[in-house]
Amino acid sequence: MRVGVVGGGVMGRGIAYAFLIKGVHLQLADIDLASAQRSAELIQGLLDEAVAKGKLDGEVAEEASRILEVKDSPSSFDSGADLLIEAVPEQEDMKKAVLSAMEERDPLLLASNTSAIPITALANSLKHPDRFLGMHFFNPVWAMPLVEVVVSPETSDTARQRAIDLVNLLGKEAIVVRDSPGFATSRLGIALGLEAIRMVEEKVAEPADIDKAMELGYRHPMGPLRLGDLVGLDVRLDIARILAKELGPRFEPPQLLIDMVAAGKLGKKTGEGFYRW
Repeated sequence: MRVGVVGGGVMGRGIAYAFLIKGVHLQLADIDLASAQRSAELIQGLLDEAVAKGKLDGEVAEEASRILEVKDSPSSFDSGADLLIEAVPEQEDMKKAVLSAMEERDPLLLASNTSAIPITALANSLKHPDRFLGMHFFNPVWAMPLVEVVVSPETSDTARQRAIDLVNLLGKEAIVVRDSPGFATSRLGIALGLEAIRMVEEKVAEPADIDKAMELGYRHPMGPLRLGDLVGLDVRLDIARILAKELGPRFEPPQLLIDMVAAGKLGKKTGEGFYRW
């Protein structure tokens, strides 16, 4: 089995790692070869850390390292892969360009890890929209058991089943969602996250107390503000703007979120968001 991932950020690395530890030959590309090589080094760090903590067998990690292949662009991927998936930033034009380049490699299944952009919109420029769907993974990919499989009216039953089979291979569970702005998880998650940010903005409570309310009162494993920091507040802002455009003003981002992103306070990846990391 062969899988290709475009995008060496947090999500791309996590998706690559999840397939590699299942013994799937994986090709990874980013904006250039140097970026892809840096991402591969970070994946190696994840493997080493998992072995050191006793969460991954050393031989599995060695095999994962051996079957990870770095490419300079999606145009260099092997032809006819089982799956090619993009995990680039939430910018529609960028995703369309990457998907078109990936489609030229004639994969059995083409997928986007988008968390909010309509699958139908991304499919418009593809030659084979029947092979295309959304596979929305969650961060950290290796720990989160859910993958949201998002199908458009053009997605074939064969493509949907292939996606579900791949999710099962990873030891995760799939939910199938019809294409709709924000799908199921982003729509619900962003609604909660934006309201939590408004509560901070209005000085209802401190971030830690708002998070604790959801963790202890509603048994959420992580509060919405800490989760926003982990996902990236810039990602949250992009998704909110997409949903506001599609679904109306209830998803308009709070000014506090806009200001924090403008100030470079993006959460864990920059060391500061609603928390210091």
